[in-house]
Amino acid sequence: MTKRTLITGAAGFIGSHLVDYLLARDHEVIGMDNFITGNPRNLAHIKNPHFTLVEHNVTEEIHIDGPIDYILHFASPASPIDYLELPIQTLKVGSLGTHKTLGVAKAKNAAFLLASTSEVYGDPLVHPQTEDYWGNVNPIGPRGVYDEAKRFAEAMSVAYRRYHGLNVKIARIFNTYGPRMRVRDGRAIPAFVSQALTGEPITVFGNGQQTRSFCFVDDLVEGLCRLLFSEHPGPVNIGNPTEMTMLELVKVIVDMTGSKSEITFKPLPEDDPKIRQPDITLANTLLDWSPKVSLEDGLTQTIAYFRQALGL
Repeated sequence: MTKRTLITGAAGFIGSHLVDYLLARDHEVIGMDNFITGNPRNLAHIKNPHFTLVEHNVTEEIHIDGPIDYILHFASPASPIDYLELPIQTLKVGSLGTHKTLGVAKAKNAAFLLASTSEVYGDPLVHPQTEDYWGNVNPIGPRGVYDEAKRFAEAMSVAYRRYHGLNVKIARIFNTYGPRMRVRDGRAIPAFVSQALTGEPITVFGNGQQTRSFCFVDDLVEGLCRLLFSEHPGPVNIGNPTEMTMLELVKVIVDMTGSKSEITFKPLPEDDPKIRQPDITLANTLLDWSPKVSLEDGLTQTIAYFRQALGL
């Protein structure tokens, strides 16, 4: 029988790719978004009669008729630009939004997947980051609204699992990239690619030696759904463990785009993590998952998308 799935944040970057993935596997999908950072254009290509898009703010009561088998809670501002401009909304969707969606999962006896984040580790003192690391987060810093919203969401989800016996899974998502990211997203790859393609100076924060690990969205979605359909509650890190500095990333993007852009340096933002790399031993062992798409192949698709989005 067809499974019925609710995805919050369905018009966002990752949410829209999850919609595609599950529709291709014969799920009936209800997408929910208030478009505060998501874009309905990310779903405009879908002509499947088993897809419904509902405009709704998940911090308010959610009413869905009929059964629900799975709920994927992906609603949240997710880039530094977003949660610095939308601090209250970010806190509310991580707290009230998680509470409301967990309430639906409880009422429908649905499996629940929480989109948590590597940001729960803060500016880590352990490297690479394993799921048993508690993190190094500044709760009153500018990034605290996102970090603590996700940490609270994890605590709320685990409370529902322990108290109500709910089937809850937690995925800690590391840096992800690919088509449908916003040009002015504020994260490294959208910023570097759009600047390289338009010939603008490429902005590097700090000395460019801070590291990140970048996972292509197709790999991420596969890992998320393996967790969703598994017996493992998590948290599980889902990301690419190949670590690189920001300057190394800029060089790859400049080479691939043939850009003549110069590099400019700006001060490192407050509480910006200096290192970030997932230990994916659990995902590999429990889910038989590891990323397959190389950075070059992923960037080829991403750069092509950005060329089109920029009208180049």
